[in-house]
Amino acid sequence: MNRSFIFSLGITEELPMNRDLTLFPDDRTGETLWKMEQAGDDLERIRELEFSVLFPSQALALQFGQLLLENNQKLSFTPFQDNETLPWEITAYPEMSLNYENITAYQELLETSSEPFQGKFNGFYCL
Repeated sequence: MNRSFIFSLGITEELPMNRDLTLFPDDRTGETLWKMEQAGDDLERIRELEFSVLFPSQALALQFGQLLLENNQKLSFTPFQDNETLPWEITAYPEMSLNYENITAYQELLETSSEPFQGKFNGFYCL
């Protein structure tokens, strides 16, 4: 359970958990993980995540997709209509537990490897 309780004279008082900034840093990813932890989500459970990278052309997106496939990564390729300058999306679907190091390391890998293809990281999602 993610809550601390004080038991005093038969009265239960709920105290908020203190946020460990080494596990949940003060940025967008850390905030997302902290909110999931507070909601009772099991962050240790292995699950499929979605990491989105956008590209300025179909050809560049497909080249990056080929790189991911050569490295045994599951992916999808779709048009992305919310950005006129980056209208193509590759989504990678790694399986991992939800911790800051896993997520930021995979994000950095995608950012670095998509740079030669003019890719722009667009975020990660989990269900």
